[in-house]
Amino acid sequence: MKSRIYLMLIGFAIFTGATFNLAKYAVHYFSPASAAAWRFGIAALVMVLILGLQKQIKSKTIKTYWKMYILLGIIGIFGFNAFFFLGMQYTSPLNGALIMGTNPLVTALFAYFILKNPITKQQMLGISFALLGVILVLTQGSLEIIQTLSISKGDLLILAGNLCWALYGVLGRKYLNGSSSMETTTYTMIVGSLCLVILTVFSPSPQPLSHVTWSAWGAILFMALFTSVLGYLWWNKGMATIGASNTSLFFNLVPVVTMILSILTGALITLPQVIGTCLVILGVLTASGFLRMRKKQKVPASL
Repeated sequence: MKSRIYLMLIGFAIFTGATFNLAKYAVHYFSPASAAAWRFGIAALVMVLILGLQKQIKSKTIKTYWKMYILLGIIGIFGFNAFFFLGMQYTSPLNGALIMGTNPLVTALFAYFILKNPITKQQMLGISFALLGVILVLTQGSLEIIQTLSISKGDLLILAGNLCWALYGVLGRKYLNGSSSMETTTYTMIVGSLCLVILTVFSPSPQPLSHVTWSAWGAILFMALFTSVLGYLWWNKGMATIGASNTSLFFNLVPVVTMILSILTGALITLPQVIGTCLVILGVLTASGFLRMRKKQKVPASL
């Protein structure tokens, strides 16, 4: 049973890692708002269908939490994706994946201030490692960039999206205890995709829809069905079966997948990006307690 869950979570990491490369490709044909609207509009329809088939559409839940669904839809779906797709116009897939790879740590910081969840010394050490890795990637290891603060616009936009996504998770935890994760995701997707559709009116696509290639449509469908729907379902299955801590470790594979795909597609990978990837992964592993857990597990084997 666990081996099947592990395969699902590896699949999640592959789907999510590929999303950064696919988003970079999609924004050549769609405006950032249009790409996000198509992705989450399709995903929302599929999620509503799944929710209906499972008979989980409850009017009482919607009446109770509709205000929070709207707020979180604007922050977590609309805000995150507007920043994400716009940022991918100006930065590399690997940079985007590394910045988003710190999301568990950013979430921990928001949880400290909003939920009053304590931060351990181990988490602080992990946050420091990851922050150092991200700074290295953002500045490409250049002291001149650090001094002038001339960080890429794309990286800053992805960072803003990361903050939106972390805030979405923490606020949902605080105010939507009576709403299942499936309900929360579905209804916030609906709100967010509607907002993205409205935004497309003010941000025309670089090409008319009739000129969009089948491969670009395929990228949108992949992100909608595999990352936003199947990846979400597999992630929640992992959370329910092996716990949040063990499941979150698989997020560390995301920048690795993005790096491999970037290399395969001919993108140039720099040394600061490689070192930054290692530091971000080390930071999340340290903060999650995985390294300490592995060390404890090895003690009996050495006796």
